[in-house]
Amino acid sequence: MMKRYWLAIAALIIVSPLGLLADGTAWGEWGGDDLSETLGYIPQGMKNVQDVWAGIFPDYSIGFLGESSLGQSIGYIIAAIIGSAMVYGLSLLLMKIIAAKKNSTLSCSNK
Repeated sequence: MMKRYWLAIAALIIVSPLGLLADGTAWGEWGGDDLSETLGYIPQGMKNVQDVWAGIFPDYSIGFLGESSLGQSIGYIIAAIIGSAMVYGLSLLLMKIIAAKKNSTLSCSNK
């Protein structure tokens, strides 16, 4: 079962550059310009931080890979690997915290 899970995750990571074929922007990847064009304004919270945070790989580009299609595809794959690893790591951490709380609650109720 776990092997199929990891194979599915690997397949999704490998096909992530398919997003480069789509027109427009992906859901939730809007910058201030995109929101201003769509909504007619930029939300204040976003306006306050848009110059502070540009992301680890802005537009999924990694400087030394260049702007070629291959470079962008590799950037998508690297971003997918890092994002997947972060979600997996945070999930493990939360599971450990929840398990520790559950165990401490059980040990307190057994006294």
